[in-house]
Amino acid sequence: MTILRHALIALAALVSATAPAHAADKLVLAFGDSLTAGYQLPPGQGFAPQLEAALRKSGVPARVHNAGVSGDTTAQGKARLAWVLGALKAKPDLAIVELGANDMLRGLPADQARANLDTILGEFKKRNIPVLIAGMRAAPNLGADYRRRFDSIFPDLAAKYRAPLYPFFLNGMIGNRGLHIGDNLHPNAKGVAVIVKGILPQVRAALAR
Repeated sequence: MTILRHALIALAALVSATAPAHAADKLVLAFGDSLTAGYQLPPGQGFAPQLEAALRKSGVPARVHNAGVSGDTTAQGKARLAWVLGALKAKPDLAIVELGANDMLRGLPADQARANLDTILGEFKKRNIPVLIAGMRAAPNLGADYRRRFDSIFPDLAAKYRAPLYPFFLNGMIGNRGLHIGDNLHPNAKGVAVIVKGILPQVRAALAR
């Protein structure tokens, strides 16, 4: 039994040595709120796993780390960013920053959201981690002035940090009830697939830089 056990261990070591190295995979950090977290969706159907599957299907070996927390505002994202980066075992090849929706839904000051996102992007820049900014748009009922100040946050910061911008994270699914869960705010699995299809080209391009 001992000889057989040692033989199996040696065989396992040989297989491990010849197996593809997962360390070569690109690491994408999906840093956001419930839209990133996969709110009320079964495992494997949220943004991170669907994006990872889409990247691999398109020939990009990548792992997408889900760092979305439901309910997070830009301030809460800023507060946990250092912990998230410290907990990772490797430096991300790309960070997708998707925050701001909860600030907007709560009517928090747009200037405050801008300042928090500026700090977040500055931290990524300091650590030399490329960023793709996922933009958000204010609801019409918040008024034209708030909408102007909020909507301008994302292109302005993209220009400041010379980062690629996906203008509206929810593009293609707003107004389609078949793509939402019951609250008509969050995407269902089909809605996530629409989001992933839209943002995928920019994720691939950012990883190729």
